[in-house]
Amino acid sequence: MVFANPLYLLLLLLIIPVVVWYVLKQKHMQAPLQVSTTQPFDKMPRTYKIYLRHFTFVLRVLAVAFLIIALARPQSTDNWQNSSTEGVDIVLALDISGSMLARDFTPDRVEAAKDVAAQFVSGREHDNIGLVIFAGESFTMCPMTTDHAVLLNLMKDVHCGMVDDGTAIGDGLATAINRIKDGPAKSKTIILLTDGTNNAGDIAPATAAQIAKSFGIHVYTIGVGTKGLAPTPVQTPYGITYQNMPVEMDEAALQQIAATADGKYFRATNKNVLKGIFEEIDKLEKTKLTVKEFSVKEEEYTPWAVLALLCLGLEILLRHTLLKNIP
Repeated sequence: MVFANPLYLLLLLLIIPVVVWYVLKQKHMQAPLQVSTTQPFDKMPRTYKIYLRHFTFVLRVLAVAFLIIALARPQSTDNWQNSSTEGVDIVLALDISGSMLARDFTPDRVEAAKDVAAQFVSGREHDNIGLVIFAGESFTMCPMTTDHAVLLNLMKDVHCGMVDDGTAIGDGLATAINRIKDGPAKSKTIILLTDGTNNAGDIAPATAAQIAKSFGIHVYTIGVGTKGLAPTPVQTPYGITYQNMPVEMDEAALQQIAATADGKYFRATNKNVLKGIFEEIDKLEKTKLTVKEFSVKEEEYTPWAVLALLCLGLEILLRHTLLKNIP
């Protein structure tokens, strides 16, 4: 069980001072009487009113507690439900080679790309999205999923150095194709982010682009990096220092990949350029997807509200009948 408005439960803390106030009040309501011994009173009969004396207060406290729980809106989440939605299949292919640590983006290229990708994923609620990373080799960081919380958590763990250095653009694209080609949606899109030229791997980028085209997959390529020089980490005998190095990017190859796979090429000199990608993807044909969702919420506040009314009603009844003359 979960609560739609859990902050209301803090009101339950108010019951503690109310109980303390009631106890102190009862002590002051009893008149003191000094006697040598109380033994003569031990055999006196006790009526039911003695036991019910504090019962009305207990009922009132329970009524308030149940009412607060009802206001917090308890909900059950123990149901599975198949629902139909519209979405597209998307795989993000992210370059994590050493050059992605260049600081022409804040704080560096790979972190900036992750931030933008995370924002993109958060805005695509019903899409089936996966994540492939590549450098000298490629692998699937997260298979395609509609559970974007899992994807975003895995994306946070992505960093340069996870695989051998290099830039295997063709291998990264091929891995993304392998993940997305059997997806259920008609519209399939790969977004490939890189800052370099293909210098590793077994598959040429042009060959991977032809394979994507044969499966009807759109490929959007993004060249990440400013034009000119960029502060790039360089290993020296005194540790890593940053030196302005020329930005080397094979834009012709990225443009060819996008043209072959019916996509578009972008040069990302800042984060705002990715807005164009969002606009392009929003225009894609969407497909009906059947998604099995857990935690379909059902309101469960009614029983608590009924209990509050019953306690309140019983208190009023007792105060005006059996316990009418008891303060």
